[in-house]
Amino acid sequence: MILEETALQKPNQEQVAQVLLQVLQERGITRLPWSEEALQTRHRIAFLHQIDADRWPDTSAIELTATMDTWLLPHLLGLRSLEQVAKLNLNEIVLADFSWEQRQELDKLAPTHLQVPSGSRIALDYSDISTPVLAVRLQEVFGLLDTPRIAGGKVPLLIHLLSPASRPVQVTQDLRSFWSNGYFDVRKDLRGRYPKHHWPEDPLSATPTRGTKKRPQ
Repeated sequence: MILEETALQKPNQEQVAQVLLQVLQERGITRLPWSEEALQTRHRIAFLHQIDADRWPDTSAIELTATMDTWLLPHLLGLRSLEQVAKLNLNEIVLADFSWEQRQELDKLAPTHLQVPSGSRIALDYSDISTPVLAVRLQEVFGLLDTPRIAGGKVPLLIHLLSPASRPVQVTQDLRSFWSNGYFDVRKDLRGRYPKHHWPEDPLSATPTRGTKKRPQ
């Protein structure tokens, strides 16, 4: 039976942080305010962790849940509500222990974007950390013979080649083979449906483009 309740005007920061941490642990890590950038950062680090676990930390949901008192608790000090927790920059918190050199290496080995022959910078998708994806319109990679690789050349990207309507027409990790074989079936199937777009007979010598025949970019 509660006989009396009193609101503390100046509660102890450490105690409040512990209470917030307990609530967050009970809710689960997926209820934290993960932005798209923060999730991508987690996935990029997890991708490198599976390649070199000694060099890169484990950012899986299981590990982060088990270690919230280490990586999250220090950032809860001074907060007094879940509304304030929702404003935390989790991307910076995940990277808090990374040196400037480590951040540079992360960007080099697991880049957020890749520039394709058309000049576009396309975001990479690391949601499947075993197979990062580059989804790009087919016309934008004319002339690109070999599949781009990341992680210092160790891992080929899984390329989703898209139609002008941004629908996958081919998924491959062997771009060279696609140009030699699959491209001609794709060209035969799509050039009638998208006559304003470029469907050259020799895609390796063609100029990559983001536009149509009438409005090249």
